[in-house]
Amino acid sequence: MKWEKIGKIFNPLNFKLNNGCQEYAQSPQALVFDDYVRIYFSSRVKSENGKWLSHVNFVDMDKSFKKVLRVSEKDVIKLGKLGSFDEHGIFPFSVYRCDGKIIAYTTGWNRKFSVSIDAGIGYAFSEDNGETFEKLGEGPILSASLEEPFLVGDAFVRKYENIYYMWYIYGSKWIKDKNELDPQRVYKIAYATSTDGVKWSRKRRNIISDKLNKNECQALPTVIFNNGKYHMIFCYREAIGFRYDKSKGYRLGYAWSSDLINWKREDERVGLNLSNKGEWDSDMMCYPNIFECEGHIYILYNGNEFGRYGFGLAKLIED
Repeated sequence: MKWEKIGKIFNPLNFKLNNGCQEYAQSPQALVFDDYVRIYFSSRVKSENGKWLSHVNFVDMDKSFKKVLRVSEKDVIKLGKLGSFDEHGIFPFSVYRCDGKIIAYTTGWNRKFSVSIDAGIGYAFSEDNGETFEKLGEGPILSASLEEPFLVGDAFVRKYENIYYMWYIYGSKWIKDKNELDPQRVYKIAYATSTDGVKWSRKRRNIISDKLNKNECQALPTVIFNNGKYHMIFCYREAIGFRYDKSKGYRLGYAWSSDLINWKREDERVGLNLSNKGEWDSDMMCYPNIFECEGHIYILYNGNEFGRYGFGLAKLIED
């Protein structure tokens, strides 16, 4: 694959975001309308006790991706109630237009005591053209199970031949290391199928082979069908040291499939690499989202510091 980097297209520091959020525009996810593209993302604000909360916002951009038309002025979706799986944040927020409906698969997270967080996947729907979303219920549609004991999230859903496919991640273990203040998590990409988009049958296996080592962390799968096969781009990193060693941070990975079940990993074909030193994506590339617009295929992604200062865009020019 060959991509043309368009560059960073949105910086949250330049706008007044809802819920008092000032930093981070993580996991940008596109929803294409007739005259513009809406990009949902997760921003952060500190609560009264000084801890981060993740809120969903959006920005509407023209189809040249050069002009911001507006940013969301009200809650896109409310955080969960006390004790809920999404009490402390929603990140990411994956939108999908299907059968005339706009739906969203949320990753709700909540703080833990012995480890930092846990997560589950929620379902929401919009009745006002994507301005706001209502939850199907207070609980998740996919969460911990016998084989996937924690950290279930990052759902990306598409419908092929009347079957819904979900690619998501699950936590496999927590690691304690002398160089880390807190335990660090390991997570892998799996998939599930559904006939209604709400009740899911898990396949109970991780589908992307490891490249770094058995503790490689894989996140944010995004899939598109093009030229007779399915393409997945995701991000991956080391479990230990990624916060203080730039060489261990997130990079983009690539895999392809002809049947949506078996995936061949070929990172050398991803076609998107770190930029030169000093650029906004010179240290890290993460949280990708592939979408089609005006006959072209684009990818949104975050750069350095996990998207603290915004997200960028690239356009596919050869596959």
